[in-house]
Amino acid sequence: MFTATLIAPPGVLEPALVENLRNAWGGGDAVWLSPDEAAEFTLQAMPGNLWQVWQDLQGMRVDLVVQPTEGRRKAMLLADMDSTMIQQECIDELADVAGVGDHVKDITARAMNGELDFEGALTERVALLKGLDAGVIDQVLAERITYMPGGKALLATMRAHGGHCVLVSGGFTAFTAKVAADLGFHENRANTLLIENGILTGEVAQPILGREAKVAALEEVTAQLGIAEAEVIAVGDGANDLGMLGRAGTGVALHAKPSVAAQCDVRVNHGDLTALLYVQGYAREDFVTG
Repeated sequence: MFTATLIAPPGVLEPALVENLRNAWGGGDAVWLSPDEAAEFTLQAMPGNLWQVWQDLQGMRVDLVVQPTEGRRKAMLLADMDSTMIQQECIDELADVAGVGDHVKDITARAMNGELDFEGALTERVALLKGLDAGVIDQVLAERITYMPGGKALLATMRAHGGHCVLVSGGFTAFTAKVAADLGFHENRANTLLIENGILTGEVAQPILGREAKVAALEEVTAQLGIAEAEVIAVGDGANDLGMLGRAGTGVALHAKPSVAAQCDVRVNHGDLTALLYVQGYAREDFVTG
C-alpha cells in the first residue's frame, strides 16, 4: 500500500485537483490534513506516470510525494542547517560583512550544486575570513539569520511524539549551537571556526564535517538510539546532503538545487518545513506550536 500526499502553500491546493488525481490513479478516499494546503489518499501501486504528474503539478505550486504507507512516521529527524533550517548560508553572511561576499557566494553555490569538492571549497572560503573580528558571528546571528518557516512546529511535533532531532551541518558550531537551542534539537554537529585573540584565523578545525560526516552522524545516532536508518527522516538542500538523504528512510530535498533534487524521490519545492510532518501523516490539528 502506498500513500500519495499533495502539499501546497496555504490556500493553493484545490479539492478538485485532489479528486481528479485520486480518480485518475484509483486511489482511496481523500483525507485532508489541512484545508486547501495538504491532502492524502492511499494507492494499491506506485503510479507509472508519477514524475510526469509531479512535473505538471510544479506549475501549480503543488508538491507531490508517493511513498509506502507502512513506516512513514519516523522516530528521528536529521536536518541540515544552511538554507534548510535557516534561510541563509552562514558563511556567505560572514563573508558579506568581511567584504568578500560575492566571491564566497559563488563558491558556495558551486559547492552546494556539487560542482566543487565540499572540503576544498570550505577551506578556500574560510581563508577569506582571516582577520575578521570574532564578534561578527554574534552580529550575523542577531541581524542576518532568519528561520525557515515551519521549523519550530516540525521540531515540537516530532519531539512530542518521541522523535529524536539532530542538526548536522557543514557550517559552524557557533551557528548550530544557537539554531539548535532555539528550535529544540537534541544535539548538533558542525565545523569549528578557529579563533585566536578574538580574531578568525582563516582556518577550520580538522577533520572537516562534510558529506561523509553527515552519513556517519546517521549511523552513529541510530545505533545509539537502537533504531533502524529506515526510521529516520532527513532533510537538506545541497550536494553534501545526498549521502544522508539517500540512506535515511525518507530523504527530503527541500528547495534544493536541481541537480540535488533530481537524485531524491521526495522533493519539497513549494511547502515549508511543515511538509515533513504532512508526509508523515500528521494533520495540521496534530501540530505542536507552543
